[in-house]
Amino acid sequence: MRLAKALILALALPCAALAAERNDLQSCYTRNGLADIKPAGTGRELVVIIDQTIPMPEDLQRSSWGQIDRFVQPGDRVRLYTFSAFLPGEYQRLVYAGELDMPLQGEVRDDVNMRKLRGLDQCLATQKKAFQAGFGGLFVKGLREARQDIPKSEIMNTLRRVGEDMGKEQGVQERVVYLISDMLEHSDYTSFYAANQIKQLDVASELKLAQSKGLYADLQGARVYVSGAGLVTDAVKHAYRSGKTMDALNNFWAQYLNASNATLEGFGTPSLSTDLR
Repeated sequence: MRLAKALILALALPCAALAAERNDLQSCYTRNGLADIKPAGTGRELVVIIDQTIPMPEDLQRSSWGQIDRFVQPGDRVRLYTFSAFLPGEYQRLVYAGELDMPLQGEVRDDVNMRKLRGLDQCLATQKKAFQAGFGGLFVKGLREARQDIPKSEIMNTLRRVGEDMGKEQGVQERVVYLISDMLEHSDYTSFYAANQIKQLDVASELKLAQSKGLYADLQGARVYVSGAGLVTDAVKHAYRSGKTMDALNNFWAQYLNASNATLEGFGTPSLSTDLR
């Protein structure tokens, strides 16, 4: 009975309040009874989005994890989404949301009880490994659950809804979005395919259509990096993609993101040649 009441109260809370409380990586300060002196984070957030409509090659999976592992530092927030299409059992999920702690420094540290300080330092020393195991495990799972038989890929709608989540967060001054996707929209709004091939995009027309359908997002000034652009499933004819085709795809997403309060900083076709910054 108590559990049922607790669930009802939780469901009655505003979505923003629930999101603010989620931290899948338990704070070392909370664990050691020092939550009242926890330092503020870096204000940075990394948002990783996995498109599960296209299986990624093993080497791309490894390089993508390397990008994330190099970028994330103490005090950063990290979120992980997966998406495919609105089919039974297939939908957008926030599978991880966590924040790493900053170390305790200065006079505040000198005033902490030695036993608690020792527990805090031990926890902080292993927190990155806990992040790697928790986030990393879900990241690999998300990539390996990708299926090429899913008929739709709603990339723009996903970015719009991720942007809505971003708008509810507080305390974030710097955002990086890492999108692992073929970037080939194939939805009821529009399709980047024609006759079972990647089509040569009319960028201006596609941007106008996205605007008319309300598909622009608000990504809160994020810097966006992409891995996997242009990858195709076995069902697509002519696996070769010309430079002209890929340039148009890059151009579309650069302009779409600019109109969505973001900037495209790296567009891996398919491998990303620059580090997340």
